Amino acid sequence: MNDRRPFLLRGADLLVSTLVDCGVTRIFSLSGNQIMPLYDACLGSGIEIVHVRHEAAAVFMAEGWAQLTGEVGVALVTAGPGAANAVGPLMSARQSETPLLLLSGDSPRAQDGMGAFQTLDQVAATAPFTKHSARVGSVPTLAHELRAALTLAQAGRPGPVHLALPQDLLTQRAEGAPSSSRTAAATAPASEREAGKLAAEIAAARRPLIVTSGLFSPTRGGDLARRLGQRLAVPVVALESPRGLRDPAQPGLRQRMAEADLVISLGKSVDYMLDFGRATSADCGWIVVEPEDGAGEEALRNLGPKLRRLIAADPRALAHRLADLPEAGCDAARRDWCARFGRRPAPPALDETPGPIDSGLLCATLSDVLGAEGGETILVSDGGEFGQWAQALVRAERRLINGPAGGIGGALGHAVAASLACPGARIAVASGDGSIGFHLAELETAVRAGAAFVVVIGNDRRWNAEHLLQLREFGPDRVHGCELSGARYDLVAAALGGTGAHVTCRAELRGALRRAFAAGGVVLVNVEIEGRAAPSGEEPEAAETAQPDG
Repeated sequence: MNDRRPFLLRGADLLVSTLVDCGVTRIFSLSGNQIMPLYDACLGSGIEIVHVRHEAAAVFMAEGWAQLTGEVGVALVTAGPGAANAVGPLMSARQSETPLLLLSGDSPRAQDGMGAFQTLDQVAATAPFTKHSARVGSVPTLAHELRAALTLAQAGRPGPVHLALPQDLLTQRAEGAPSSSRTAAATAPASEREAGKLAAEIAAARRPLIVTSGLFSPTRGGDLARRLGQRLAVPVVALESPRGLRDPAQPGLRQRMAEADLVISLGKSVDYMLDFGRATSADCGWIVVEPEDGAGEEALRNLGPKLRRLIAADPRALAHRLADLPEAGCDAARRDWCARFGRRPAPPALDETPGPIDSGLLCATLSDVLGAEGGETILVSDGGEFGQWAQALVRAERRLINGPAGGIGGALGHAVAASLACPGARIAVASGDGSIGFHLAELETAVRAGAAFVVVIGNDRRWNAEHLLQLREFGPDRVHGCELSGARYDLVAAALGGTGAHVTCRAELRGALRRAFAAGGVVLVNVEIEGRAAPSGEEPEAAETAQPDG
């Protein structure tokens, strides 16, 4: 017979048992005094701790894990400086709409107001970047607060949540019993009538367009966007690049948008990525589907009279209803309109004659080698100019990128999570020599965790995006401060337990990449390149001829 009588649990034990009950199997963490009771409680629990080298990397790993698995990614850091180090990547997770739970140790409640060691108002520090931030008040409320946070992270517009855990709460004992009810994300029901009305409006338009966030990308949404477009005979564009309508991976998108007569923003904020709605003509109507209070005010402010309707609904739930409708018929003009979307930039010729390597050739060759063996492929791309080249040219079934926040430095954290979440996949990590420096030490974490991926560095010995900006804005005689050295990142990888290779000319490139993927484990290929400006995302001929309606 089960004994369900209450018994005394430490706060740490109650928290870990609740995480287990909610399906959490892996936590990304950097240890520290205030959270060691949680490390102790994890022993024998079934939860693996991936111990990292910097708190920000733990949050990036949780972000990558969440995007690939659909679960809430969990990061655990210590108090004070540890919590402060974790704040930056929360902005990335918030803007990429990633469900993430940050747990942070905190100074003891008994020492509040006394100047405790590493005391910090963590709630104030994280609140601007989270859906919810709170300091847990007692052991009896701990399980409830944790479950509520996990639910909120996935509900509506997903995003990060934060719970600060006072040290004395983790060691305090109180009556409790592990619960067996799992946490499920709340999904607002989507009205069948609303779905039918929206489908009719799309059918009546000549050139309708659905824009969504990265939640609808193949990595995170599976085939939902494809089914939605097929059922309604409408182009569906998932925007996740920080370059928005000028995403190099979707050339001509801005010009196409200028031709639309109806735009449905399905959970995508009408923000800078959509040029605040200004890319459409004055006659183009907008229907905005928003899951959160307050977002409608932004749409109204940016769209003005273009805004036809604001629908308060869960975009994913509504999309599933729309995708289940009978397939819409369409005429030749509508088929032609749909066919104009989804084009990718043409890769350069794979020239292997002796000579220097540029950004485009490197990314095209990487794409060719990555997909050569078949099976699941994942691209992890950092930001910066080289990252934009990779996002435009490297083909993979799934990808993790730096996202709408436009930050850099998270790729190695994303790659560790990708390898642990998808152990059989061929994973390519594309990074410039600038962004790789943020968390280079996480190569040691990757080796220790048994991860396997190939890091390809496009090494042009400078911060190229900023270098190009200086050239553009100030002129060639004002270029300075963006130079980097010819550092041997490949030797660093070898010193940290991985494998390194150094490539300086075209003739060496393909063979080096093939050997890297065949080697297994963590391999870093440091490729000397001539840095170029990434594709602009514009189609010159379209830019000259396409004019907004009206």
